[in-house]
Amino acid sequence: MGRGRQKAKNTKIARELKYDMQSINYSALERELGSPTREDEYVDKWADEYEDEKA
Repeated sequence: MGRGRQKAKNTKIARELKYDMQSINYSALERELGSPTREDEYVDKWADEYEDEKA
């Protein structure tokens, strides 16, 4: 697909999303944007795996 056709397709989709307010599923949007339900989902990738050695 050429760049012009792709841009036209993206513009069409953007207009549909902007002006078609009747088809919004608010409950699905709330689930997607909501905070995670579990506290342990956050994992610090920079945290040490082991406790510091005490001399």
